[in-house]
Formats: sequence, C-alpha cells, structure tokens
Amino acid sequence: MDDSRIIKTEYSEEMQKSFIDYAMSVIIARALPDIRDGLKPVQRRTLYDMYELGIRYDRPYRKSARIVGDTMGKYHPHGDSSIYDSLVVMTQDFKKSMPLVDGHGNFGNIEGDGAAAMRYTEARLQKVTQEAFLGDLDKDVVDFVPNFDETEKEPSVLPVKIPNFLVNGSEGIAVGMTTSTPPHNLGEVIDAMKAYMRDETITTAGLMRYLKGPDFPTGGIVTNKDELLPIYETGVGKIKIRGRVEFEKAKGGRTNVIITEIPYTMIGMNISKFLSDVAGLVETKKTQDVVDISNQSSKEGIRIVIELRKDADAENFVNLLYKKTRLEDTFGVNMLAISEGRPETMGLKAILKANVDFQFQIATRKYTNLLAKEMERKEVQEGLIKACNVIDLIIEILRGSKDRAMAKACLVEGKTAGIKFKSKESKIMAAQLAFTEKQANAILEMRLYKLIGLEIEALIKEHEDTMANIYRYEDILERRDSMAQVIINELDSYKKAYSRRRRTSIENAEEAVYKEKEVEEMEIVFLMDRFGYAKTIDMAAYERNKEAAEAENKYIFTCINTGKVCLFTSTGQLHTIKVMDIPFGKFRDKGVPIDNISNYNSEKEDIIYITNQTELNLRQIIFVTAQSMCKLVNGGEFDVSKRTVAATKLAEGDSVVSVMPLLEQSNIVLQTKEGYFLKFPIGEIPEKKKAAVGVRGMKLGEKDMVENVYYTQNAVESAIEYKGRTILLNHLKTGSRDGRGTKK
Repeated sequence: MDDSRIIKTEYSEEMQKSFIDYAMSVIIARALPDIRDGLKPVQRRTLYDMYELGIRYDRPYRKSARIVGDTMGKYHPHGDSSIYDSLVVMTQDFKKSMPLVDGHGNFGNIEGDGAAAMRYTEARLQKVTQEAFLGDLDKDVVDFVPNFDETEKEPSVLPVKIPNFLVNGSEGIAVGMTTSTPPHNLGEVIDAMKAYMRDETITTAGLMRYLKGPDFPTGGIVTNKDELLPIYETGVGKIKIRGRVEFEKAKGGRTNVIITEIPYTMIGMNISKFLSDVAGLVETKKTQDVVDISNQSSKEGIRIVIELRKDADAENFVNLLYKKTRLEDTFGVNMLAISEGRPETMGLKAILKANVDFQFQIATRKYTNLLAKEMERKEVQEGLIKACNVIDLIIEILRGSKDRAMAKACLVEGKTAGIKFKSKESKIMAAQLAFTEKQANAILEMRLYKLIGLEIEALIKEHEDTMANIYRYEDILERRDSMAQVIINELDSYKKAYSRRRRTSIENAEEAVYKEKEVEEMEIVFLMDRFGYAKTIDMAAYERNKEAAEAENKYIFTCINTGKVCLFTSTGQLHTIKVMDIPFGKFRDKGVPIDNISNYNSEKEDIIYITNQTELNLRQIIFVTAQSMCKLVNGGEFDVSKRTVAATKLAEGDSVVSVMPLLEQSNIVLQTKEGYFLKFPIGEIPEKKKAAVGVRGMKLGEKDMVENVYYTQNAVESAIEYKGRTILLNHLKTGSRDGRGTKK
C-alpha cells in the first residue's frame, strides 16, 4: 500500500466536522422551510416539477407515481416515500390551512388512515398554487440553480406572493433543532402584512390587531389569548388549544356530549388514543358518568358522541376531559426557518419583514425584466414607424441591393456603395439612414401587409401602449410607494379569491370553561323586525307594549329561555339559535342582527319561517317549494344539536317558498307566478322524512313557479288581494293534488 495516500487525522476532529456537515445538510436541504416561500426543498421541488409537467389546476389529474418519479429523477434524489408523503400532506385540508395540491383519490383522513399507494392516486396543482406560488417563474424573478447532477435547473426559492410560512405553518425535525409553526388565516396574515408595509415601525401588538392568532384547519379554541403576544414577539412559546364541545339532549332525559372540533394536535391516531383514554377513565373509575362512546365522524366533519347517565353533570365531565385527555392540549411554537442561508427563530414582525423584503425583490426583478422587454419593443416599433414614413426609399434600397448584408449596412450605417438607386436624391437620403441593428432586422423581416393603413394605425397604437407600460414600470421601479401599492393590490386579490372565515376561536381560559350559570326557566317573547334585528323580552314588557310590538316586528312568538329558536330558509336549511344567545333586555333595545348569532346568511338566503323548538316538536310541518314539491315532516326531526342542518332536500334550481306548521288548516292553495291557483285538501300531502324531496303539488308551465302559498279552514272565510282584485279562497274550486289549477 502507498503510505502517501493515507491521511492521518484526529478521530474526534473528523467526527465533529463530518457530523456538523451532516447536520447542516439536514437543516438547510431537508427539514426546515425557507422563510421566503415557507416551503421545504421537497415541497418546492414537487410543486416545481408539477409546474414543469403542466399539471395545472384546469388540466386533467396525473398519477401521483408519475409526479413522484419525475421529481425524484430530476430534483430530489431521496426515497420516493418522502416525496409522496410531502405530496399527500399538501393535499390535506385538515393539516394545511390552504392546501397547495388538488388530490383525486384516497389521500388519507383526519383519523390517521394513510393515503392509498401512489399508483392509485392522482393530483394536480391548486389554482392558488399556480397563481400565487408559480405564476411569475417565467419572468426571471428568482435564481435557478443546478440540480444534483447538473443536468437540470431548479428554482432556489419559489416566487410566492403570500406569507406561506405563516398561512400553512410547518413542522420539521432537523439535527439539534425543530421547527413548529401553527397555521394562520390567510385574510388575517395579508392584513398584517399590509399593515407592516404601511408602517414598518408597527409593534407586534399592533400587528396582532389584524392577525389574532393561529387558525387551525381543525377549528377548536385557543384558551390563552393573553399569552399570545410574547409568543409572537419571540417566535417561541406554548399555545393551549381545546376541542369544541356541544351538549345534545338524548332520550330519557340524558345528555350527550358531542365533540365537533378537535385540537390540531389530535389529528391522526390521536383520535383513537382519545377514545381509549375516555374508556380508561371509566375503567379506572375516574368517572362513572359514561354510558357509551362512539366516533360518528364522516366527511361532513368530526362528531364524537359520549352518552352520559341521566343525572350526570355534563359540565364537570367536560372539565374532566380537558384535564385528563388530549381534548385540551398544548401546541409548542418554535418559528424556526432558513433566513439568508442560516436557521433563525423569528417573531411575527421579523417574519413579515422577510416576506415584504422578498416581495420587493421579486417585484423589482419582475418589472426590470418587463421594462427591458418593453424598451426592446419600443425600439423596434419606432424603427418600423420611421420606416413606414420612408417606405419608398427603403423599397428602393432593397431592390437595388445585391444581398441582405448590403441592405442592412445601408439601413444601419448609411453605406450606399454597390446599391443601384433611381436618383441621386435617393442615394443622398439613404446615406443619412441610421437605424439600429434591431430596427434594421425588423424592417428586413417586415411583411408587405404591414403597409396597410389600418396596420400602421395599429402599430402606432401598440407603440402608445408600450410607452404607457414603460412609464408605469419606470414609476414602479423608481418609487417604493408605487411598488408597494402593486404588491398590496396583488395581496388584496388573493385575499378576495382565497380567504375564508376563521375556524379557531381565540379566548382566555376563564371564558372557555363551559360552566354556564344556572338559569331559572321561564317563558319570554322573541321579537324580530323586518331588518333582521332580534331580541327577547319578558312577558310583562310584551303585554305593556303589545300594540307597538306587533306594528314594528315581523316575527313574534313566545319561547323558553333555555330552549332554541329554529329558522327555516329558502335554501332548505334549518339554523338553530340558543335563546340564551339572543339579547334579553328592554322593549326599546335594538337587538342584534340574526346573522351575527347564527349561521344564517342574509345575502345568500331568505327567512321563510321562524318558531321555537318546543312548538316545532309538537307539530307536523308543511313544506312547499318553487317547483311545487310538497311534503309533511314530523317536527321532531328538527330537534338537532347542530347549528345548521338541511331541513329538506331540494332539486337543482329549486327553493323553499313556504314552511308552515299544520294546525287546523283543511286546504292548501298554491298560487303561481303566471296567475294559476290550485286548491286541494292538505290530506293529499304525504308525510316524508326531512331528507326527502316530497311530491308534486301542481303541474307548472315551462317557466312558471309557485309564488305564494295560502291555507284555508272549513267554514272560515279567507280572502286575498291579487292584482287589484279580492279573491275568496274558500270559493275556489277544490281540485286534486298535481292538477293544473285555474288562471285568475
């Protein structure tokens, strides 16, 4: 053996150096996201590969195996499982606040079931990813670096237009350090970023007026609101989160505890761990209140039902769950990312600063490149316009030249030697020509149709547009305020297109303890005016102001203060509101909009009928839709725990016209838009389940629809005003259901 090839070194030094090299490789190239685009290398490479393969949001899905194989072969020389796992996570809306990949097939679920093998699933980019993450890649706004074998180029960072590091959060374990950033609400993050751009001296507390705190895809409740400020100042801390719990009355006077939202940390196998922990509480006799526990979760959402004994204290039981299970948990925050090539733990303001600086960098490169292209265009356009003014001379030069080089030399340098001219004047004028290289090439390649008058006008208009673009781009590049406004406009467009309402509530612990004060049950009066403002008052106040109440309010009925109000809408939804959530006060109090205390949306649906839950349980309810579908439903079917459920099934394009309890009515009268009236006995309407469509009440013309529904009682005169005439409903001929009716 040749001793000269043996390198002698201290073992400890070699181990130290090698381990540091390995650690830095894991930190920089694998485990931590870049603060600028919020992506780890495997995520960035996967998205870029999908972009390169043309798997756009508006194109067909492609097999995940194709994406994984291509990414591994071109950009990410590691195991296929790491790439596919990354792709799967980017599709999961329960892990990512804003999924970046649109998955087709089984990509796992919130309960911990894994995705199907990559040969079965398909994927494509989400629209937001294509627009906000990859949209400007063709404008040379980021640096491209060689891939692992230097056969391809890949972006060192994606030109992401939103603070993705905050929006989607991140989790990663490197060597000697970990990153753990909670997801946030896109709209709030954008508002905070805009606030920082308007005032760079703003404090973290000022930023948190816009960004309230984390917004987990699984919802839940953050219970330490007052401790969030130091967490966002330092980038390190602990966020306490709870699942959301509702109580549901069951048969026999029992109470069911319904968990409708879980802590973010409970995603996956921790749901089954929670179920076993509750069973463990029973086995260890920490509680004897549990009768049964079942996981009824589905695509509609989380629903874990715990049935309690009849005399159980549900509030205390829930407190036990918070204390002994992961229904209350801690999310450790460590906002660590790669910033300027090195790992750094950053607070909210530093994160926003890094993102704003990055936006200005990519905007500067983008508009510098766009300006350069417009300047080239301007040069060529000015040459063509000038050429059109002396086109006869140019044609003479072209006809008199022996080759292209001779003609080009004349156009650029005014060389006339060897060119045959018709006159000395032409030769003198040709010698004065001084087009640029690009202009000369454009003239030589110009087609004859460009000499048409309209084409010349179009060229001049194009030149004006180019000059306007140059002025705009120069303004953006020269004035920071102009560039800032461009960035803000883009942020606003993404907020408008992709933001959603906050899912996670942010409260203080004392507010989140579910200990409701014992309320003495009593009968009160619900009032709602025509503007949708609702309130409750006591019976005595109502009796004193009965006349005014009836004149000023659209809906009036009595209810129990511990009960619920049920609101049926035109979209077939039932929204329930706890009476306790409706302001109780004086008769002249304004009340609150019904939208604010329920899921009802006045911009998308109309209120058809409101009543109290107790009254509903005692009746059959008549439904009639615009397409004349009718049915009776037992009111007990609407005794639900959810705030919103489907009250009826509607065909496409249909809407609910009437919801009415069955009291003493004997006949129903359907009136259509085109003036047809059909009266038939209510007994002909069958009872159906709330999930049924119903039966047809009357035959309608092609464009006709039911507009109004009336009811009559035997021996009681009922009259309506219709097109200036009085119609006695009792005198209408009684027909049969599914008839055509008579026109009035």
